[in-house]
Amino acid sequence: MEQVAVPSETSIRRPKRARVLEQEEGAEPSKSTGSPDDLFNDDDDFLPKAKAKRRAAGARAAGWRDDQTLIDVIKHNGKLINNAVKRWVEKYETDPKSAFVDLLMMIFEACGAKYRLDAEIIDDISVDDVVVALVDLARNGVAEDYYNSKQKELKNFKENLGAFWEALVLECQEGPLFDKALFERCMDYVIALSCTPPRIYRQVATLIGVQLVTTYISVGKTLIQQRETTQRQLNAEKKKGNDGPRVESLNRRLQATHEKINALEEMMRKVFTGLFMHRYRDIEPEIRMSCIRALGLWIVNYPSLFLQDSYLKYLGWTLNDKNALVRKTSVLALQSIYEIDDNIPSLSLFTDRFSKRMLQMADDIDISVAVSAIGLLKLLLRHQLLTDDELGPLYDLLIDEPPMIRRAIGELVYDHLIAQNIKSSQAVSRDGDGEPSEVHIGRLLQILREFSDDPVLSAYVIDDIWDDMKAVKDWKCIISILNDDEGLPDTDGTNLVRLLNASAKKAVGERIVPAIDNRKQYLTKAQKEALENNRKEITSAMLKSYPQLLGKYVADKAKVSPLIDMLPLLKLEMYSFKRQEQNFKAVMDLISDAFFKHSEKATLRSCIKAIVFCSIEGPADLQDYAQSKLNDLESELVSKLKNAIKEVEAGDDEYSLLVNLKRLYELQLTKPVSSDGLFEDMASILGSLPEMEDEVKSFLLLNMHLSVVWSLHAIDGENPDETSMETLLSKRNTLFHQLYSFTETLLDAQSEGRSTSVLSCRVCIITAEIWCYFKNEKFFSTKLQCLGYVPDLPIVQNFWKLCEGQLTISDETEDEEANQEYIEETNRDAVMIAAAKLVATNTIPKGYLGPEIISHITHHGVSTTEIIKHLITSLKKTSTEEIPFIFLEALKLAYHRYMTSVLKGNQLEIGKALSDCKELASRLSGTFVGAAINKNKPEIIKIVKDGVEFAFSDAPYLLIFLELALIPFVSKLPSADVLDILKDVEKRIENVNMNENFAWNPCSNFVAFLREKYAKNETIPDEEEKPVRRRGRPRKVKDVPPAKKLFEEPGVSSEEEVDPVSGSDNEGKYEHEDDDEAYQPLINTIRSAAKLRGMRAQHQQSGSQPSSSRKPGNPATVCPIFAYILAARAHSSLLHGLFSNYSSELNK
Repeated sequence: MEQVAVPSETSIRRPKRARVLEQEEGAEPSKSTGSPDDLFNDDDDFLPKAKAKRRAAGARAAGWRDDQTLIDVIKHNGKLINNAVKRWVEKYETDPKSAFVDLLMMIFEACGAKYRLDAEIIDDISVDDVVVALVDLARNGVAEDYYNSKQKELKNFKENLGAFWEALVLECQEGPLFDKALFERCMDYVIALSCTPPRIYRQVATLIGVQLVTTYISVGKTLIQQRETTQRQLNAEKKKGNDGPRVESLNRRLQATHEKINALEEMMRKVFTGLFMHRYRDIEPEIRMSCIRALGLWIVNYPSLFLQDSYLKYLGWTLNDKNALVRKTSVLALQSIYEIDDNIPSLSLFTDRFSKRMLQMADDIDISVAVSAIGLLKLLLRHQLLTDDELGPLYDLLIDEPPMIRRAIGELVYDHLIAQNIKSSQAVSRDGDGEPSEVHIGRLLQILREFSDDPVLSAYVIDDIWDDMKAVKDWKCIISILNDDEGLPDTDGTNLVRLLNASAKKAVGERIVPAIDNRKQYLTKAQKEALENNRKEITSAMLKSYPQLLGKYVADKAKVSPLIDMLPLLKLEMYSFKRQEQNFKAVMDLISDAFFKHSEKATLRSCIKAIVFCSIEGPADLQDYAQSKLNDLESELVSKLKNAIKEVEAGDDEYSLLVNLKRLYELQLTKPVSSDGLFEDMASILGSLPEMEDEVKSFLLLNMHLSVVWSLHAIDGENPDETSMETLLSKRNTLFHQLYSFTETLLDAQSEGRSTSVLSCRVCIITAEIWCYFKNEKFFSTKLQCLGYVPDLPIVQNFWKLCEGQLTISDETEDEEANQEYIEETNRDAVMIAAAKLVATNTIPKGYLGPEIISHITHHGVSTTEIIKHLITSLKKTSTEEIPFIFLEALKLAYHRYMTSVLKGNQLEIGKALSDCKELASRLSGTFVGAAINKNKPEIIKIVKDGVEFAFSDAPYLLIFLELALIPFVSKLPSADVLDILKDVEKRIENVNMNENFAWNPCSNFVAFLREKYAKNETIPDEEEKPVRRRGRPRKVKDVPPAKKLFEEPGVSSEEEVDPVSGSDNEGKYEHEDDDEAYQPLINTIRSAAKLRGMRAQHQQSGSQPSSSRKPGNPATVCPIFAYILAARAHSSLLHGLFSNYSSELNK
């Protein structure tokens, strides 16, 4: 143990007033200063009375009490820290041992330990002995945890503890800091405590040690400035040629300052090697974070010592820490280092070593870490420490789902590729103020060329950089480039139009990329005003140039749609205010022309949306013109369509008809189209020309469907017009006739192997929609009751057969059609949604279609499975009583498909059908989980009992249904209900020798499962136990996540046997598994086990009877299911009869 040095005369801090008196020795004391004997008082040594009184009064006003200890100040009143430090330093100057004991006691009490030291023997006490005693206190549970306490009065404990040590170092910098006694011994205790097992000790010691080094650096920086000042003065004196006392004094001062700096740096190294090098890899993430955060500050504030690879490597290593917050802290520390230009030359070797890991962290599993890492990479790029080739994978993150990552990458792209901010002798400003907007837009167009084929990806890129790039909000600049496009490639022109459209949408508050959530945006008044100002600026820039742009690009299908989409973004009132009505009318005329020049879905929808918007939202005079233009467009379209129908009937090409049908369809999606005879003309051509292209037929049916819907919408439910009703019924019946006729035709084509997927999807979806619109429940007991409609079962069966054909379309076929315009409306998911909607809305009886749909839950991919899951959830909320029947019928259908594959004998089909049947049973039983098991127990019991009834309806040929379909449901039941089912099954087989026929094996397995399930969880019901005091084996205690302890688990020391610097980001999670047997009384377990052994013995005894069919090597002895396959093939004729009867029952 190091002995406490007796304070030297120079180390004792003397008051300034005393030093003044020494300098004026022999002078007469004045009245203001008093006599030397009166300068000191008993309570405040070495302080003038007036100053002591003022300080005492201020301390009392702040809550100071003479009986307060240092730990009391830290715990409860941080405002008194400076006063407490001054008093302690004064005490140390007079009584070092006692003051040192007080300081150590404060450290121990901050750790939560009550340990007393004797000032008289403090020099003889070993640090190790004290620390061991403190560890014993923590092990015995007598240590308190102030550091992690949630008490309100301790909320500032950490901050106050750090502030105390900072104030202490600063107060001692003129004395005890350099006496090589006080702080040396304090650091010994702090380092020793930081290496102990109790977590609280390590936390407090780490905080103190880190704060000591931080404050040492603050003092060291001051001393370095003093040394530089002294050196300049010394150089100046030498230049003057002076070599007297002045130079000698400066030399002594320079030497003393240099020695103090060396002493401080030595103390920093001592804390670093003794504390940091162990705690940066502590098991506690918070301790690791505090160490790494502090190291970053040390390197930034004191680079002369810490900006070396021997210290930087710890930041690089912790980039691989398993905790996300530690990784983020390390990244932020590196950011602060790389932001200082003077540090870059010293970072070259470190960058070469860890740049690969920094690039990988841009795709970190934690979003906040990834965003911070991208910010770090941006700094590396500014200093040209990364090559463009290394950035390739980063650009893929421009379309990453989390918006924070996309924004960070967008900022990097703007900074590096567009603004091209590179640190050189002349720094470039971030916004590129010295470069015009045209330059930045040109660089952005170079990036967008990579995404020119996909406007969605272009929108993502624009969204990512929009906040940082001012040039994309320079509307006049973009418009001028488009108007004067000499030398502008067509691809750049398209991208520039997309940029103008996307940027304008962002400026008025619209989203240009899908949002992660659909929460409504709530804007403040200031935000709304900003968006409105943006709308005005865009309108002002486009008032005169908009007609020119549309006229220039009206024939370009890639550019015209985004240009027209901009009209609803404008503030139309400004056309009237600015006297620009003629420009508005020119825009309307050009949009109308574009509608008839193009047939693409995007362009047609843009045109209709723009004209309808102006006819509703524009000023009165502009509304009239827009409405007139819309009426003219409708009349012209109907005329063109009728002419096209006549041309096709006359034998001309179908292209004109198809194009105008698309236009009519897009128009009818927005508003009804009134035209006498058009519906009948479409129905007539459908019936008279069956050889037309499927796409033409699809759009004829779509337009007829929309016409029926608009007719239904126009009827007044309170006072319906009989003529309108008759017209509607006529249209509906005509449409039904066409749909049912196409259904039969398409089923024939499907059986012949001809591809009719687009038309089939349209027929399925339209049929389902019309059934929903006219479902009987909607009009029952109303004046519109005659409109109610329920399709017959044969029609529903044909509908589902057609749907099934579309569900079985291969993924390759769907990928081939993925470039079609309306593919999202004609895929298998759309068909499944349409069919599921019929069941969920109770449009048709659930008995047939519900089981059919649910039986396909495992067949057609993830998206279809999710649709069926939502259907089951809906049925459980609205039709609970029908769930058992629907689930059981779905299981029967899966079993029917399995048995059909067995008869065919194809092993691959058998395996797949078997797997599908088992997975269906597992998924359906899995819908009863948690509290729902008790709530829905009657439904589960009904499924099992009805399933047993079905299996024994033609035993043994249906018994495999027990094993395939019912076991997952039985496993959800409590033992009491299992006993009822077991008794029922045993009664059915009491006169059957199941060993005579392998077909009974599934029944044997089912009974064995029931017995095991019952025996495992329940005692014999007719034996009643009296409550007795438990003896023998103690009750097991359920595992629970352990609370934070002062000590880690045995075998894990504070030095971290397991290095946290490498590993996954997944923290340890506790998994709870219920052990039913563990919570039973011992006697129950013994009885249960005895009963289970008895059942097994009985089963083995009955199974030991000789059977001629069970021979060694027989596959049936290995696999009961395979045994049943053999038996099923032997009775194939019976099975065919069974399936025919089963199918007839389903039809009924």
